[in-house]
Amino acid sequence: MTNVIYLLAAEGEHLPLEGGNSILLPKAYDIVWSLIPFAVILFLFWKFILPKFQEVLSEREDRIKGGIQRAEAAQAEAKAALEKYNAQLAEARTEAAEIREQAHEKGKQIEAEYRANAEAESKRIVESGEKQLAASRERVVSELRTDLGQNSISLAEKLLGTELSDSTKRSGTIDSFLTDLDSVRPASPAGK
Repeated sequence: MTNVIYLLAAEGEHLPLEGGNSILLPKAYDIVWSLIPFAVILFLFWKFILPKFQEVLSEREDRIKGGIQRAEAAQAEAKAALEKYNAQLAEARTEAAEIREQAHEKGKQIEAEYRANAEAESKRIVESGEKQLAASRERVVSELRTDLGQNSISLAEKLLGTELSDSTKRSGTIDSFLTDLDSVRPASPAGK
């Protein structure tokens, strides 16, 4: 391609020039008539197309900036929500630990109450048993005294060969015998 241009340029040097123009340079009227549409197109481009293009560019720039700002705002909101969630989670864990501790303390308290109630009930049952045992003992001792008194009177009558007729004597004799019997200590197993 470059060779062609050189050849044409070389031929142009040998060709006679018409009006002082060369083959490579256009004529002056072509330049003027080319500059007028170029100026009109440049003016129309400058007046109508370039402002629209600038408007579209600035609109896109605003959208991008707005999108970035919205994304930053959403990110900040998400971060705040995460911090709030973490705070609520920590609060719930603390509350759960307090509830567990309270339940543990309440369990200990209930256990202590049941233990105290059981001990009181046990004491009451033991005391009731002791009272019943004492009452049974008193009843048995009373019955034994009566039987022992009757047996001692029978034995005394057999020994004396006479009947003790007076009930006051009987009663006094029985009482003195039982009093003497109460004062006698039982023999200890080690003393035998």
